[in-house]
Amino acid sequence: MSQRTPHPVFASGRSRQTPASRRTLFRAVASGLLMAALGGCSILSGGPPSSAITLYAPDVRVAPDPAWPQVDWSLAIARPTAARMIDSPRILVRPTPDELQVYRGVSWAQPATDLVENAVLRALEDSGRMPAVARLDTGIRADYKLVMDIRRFEADYAGQAVPSAVIEINAKLLNSRDQHVVASQTFLQAAPSAGTEPAQVTAAFETSLTSLTNALTGWILTQQLDS
Repeated sequence: MSQRTPHPVFASGRSRQTPASRRTLFRAVASGLLMAALGGCSILSGGPPSSAITLYAPDVRVAPDPAWPQVDWSLAIARPTAARMIDSPRILVRPTPDELQVYRGVSWAQPATDLVENAVLRALEDSGRMPAVARLDTGIRADYKLVMDIRRFEADYAGQAVPSAVIEINAKLLNSRDQHVVASQTFLQAAPSAGTEPAQVTAAFETSLTSLTNALTGWILTQQLDS
């Protein structure tokens, strides 16, 4: 008598899979997810993944405005605060209003918070309009303190074909004696990029940061403060 081949056992309408079939299915699913992820990040990749990282360092130079007054008070600059995504060397890009990603294979030479602090410090030093300006952590005994909160430091497409380098900073001047706020202002700059390549985007960031630093420096120097 011939033996009958047992029928597979079914559970919830699904046949039992062999280890080999499960591995095949896993590879197919993983491959599909990888291709979908790469397709969704095409704006960021610029090619296949690579271990090489290109560093960008904006060269921000602000020419002193002859209209800026000479002040007789000193200033200490606190390191800017920012969200974790901003306080890093990653170059942020917003392809859609509710999506924030990073460019792959490129990075800032320093976190965005350091880029802003260095730019403002240099602009104030080069202006020659105040007796002393330094970073807060140097221990300088300054009359006032500048604190900055970086709200945005990203390439934003905003529905356009190319992004704009958007930087938004809230700045406050505090009296060092009692820490009360004597002046507050929010600055927003957006410089359109010449294209979608990272080099073009970072060039737009340099333009945007230069313009914002110029406006911020002028605002600081024109405040009517006592030494």
